[in-house]
Amino acid sequence: MSDIALGLVTAQYNASVTDQMAETARAAAAEQGAEVVESVSVPGVYDTPLAADRLARRSDVDAVAVVGAVVTGDTDHDQVIGHAVAEQLAAVSLDRDTPVTFGVSGPGQSGAEARERVGKGAEAVDAAVDVVEELAHV
Repeated sequence: MSDIALGLVTAQYNASVTDQMAETARAAAAEQGAEVVESVSVPGVYDTPLAADRLARRSDVDAVAVVGAVVTGDTDHDQVIGHAVAEQLAAVSLDRDTPVTFGVSGPGQSGAEARERVGKGAEAVDAAVDVVEELAHV
């Protein structure tokens, strides 16, 4: 199916990774015949649920892909962020009846591991397109 309109939310913290994730997301959208109709950059992964919610409210957005990278530090902060964001993005998807996909790598990863996972951006878009297509039959 083509003509799927996507919103893309990119966390800018760890931008050397997340910018590449956003590029892989856009390339995947083009390969799938989908279009990223709106992109929003936010400071960090923790800020993505609000941006995803705003995009999911739009009538011209069929699904929202969220990309970001949570890297381990000296505390458990990465675990707290990862879990909170996953829960909130799932809530946005259910509240708005709009697929919101989780292209966030981590927590529990080093910067090097995050760089190896830039393909999570493409995976988030692929999942968004797949869910929109499946739900069209429900």
